[in-house]
Amino acid sequence: MDTVKRPDKRAERSRRTREKVIQAARELFITQGYGATSLQEVADRAGVAVQTVYFVFGNKRTLFKDVVDTSIAGDTEPVATMEREWFRAACAAPTAADQLRAHVRGTCQALGRVAPIMPVIAAAAATDPQIAAQWPDGPDPRYTVQHAAAQALAGKPGVRPGVSVATAADLLFGLLSPQLYLLFVQDRGWSPDAWEEWVRATLIAQLCADPAPGTMR
Repeated sequence: MDTVKRPDKRAERSRRTREKVIQAARELFITQGYGATSLQEVADRAGVAVQTVYFVFGNKRTLFKDVVDTSIAGDTEPVATMEREWFRAACAAPTAADQLRAHVRGTCQALGRVAPIMPVIAAAAATDPQIAAQWPDGPDPRYTVQHAAAQALAGKPGVRPGVSVATAADLLFGLLSPQLYLLFVQDRGWSPDAWEEWVRATLIAQLCADPAPGTMR
C-alpha cells in the first residue's frame, strides 16, 4: 500500500519562525542600526521569546549574516544566486538583449532588498571586526555572479562586436551595484522602476550591437 508523506508541521513552524525573526531583525537593523538593536527588541517585534532567537541563531552576529544573506536571495532557502531560476533563465535567453532585460530585472529586484542594508553592513563592520570576518576575503561574490552573466552573454546574437567578457563583467558589476542604486533611488529620489529602465537601456546600449535601421532592440 502506498504511503503518503505527511507535511512536517514542526519543520514548517520552525521555518516560519525563522522568517519572522529575520524580517523583524532586518526592519530594526535598517531603522536603528546594528549596534543599537538588541535581540530582545527583535524577539518582541517578531512575537517570539528571546530564548527562541538565541536557540535558532545563537547570537546577533549570526542573525545579522542571515539577514544579509536573505536580503540577497529574497528568501531563506540555501540556494546560491547562480543556481536561482531567474538567473539561469536569464543566461539561457536566446539573444543578448533578451538576457540583459531578464538579468537587469532579476538583479534590480535583489538590489531593492540589498541596497538598504549596505550602509548597515559598513557601520556594523566598522565597530565589530567579527562582522567582517563572517564574509571571508576573496573574490567579490557579486563580481563572480556578474562575470558568469558576462560569459553567458558572449557570442549570443546581438552582442556588440569586440566587447570582451572582462569588459562586460565590469559594466554589469559597476552599473548594477548597490552603491549606484542608492545614489539614484535614495539620494536623488528616482523610483526603482525609473532606475531599472535607465540601467537596462544603458547596458543594452553598451553591450548590444546597434540595431539595423527600421528595427528595434
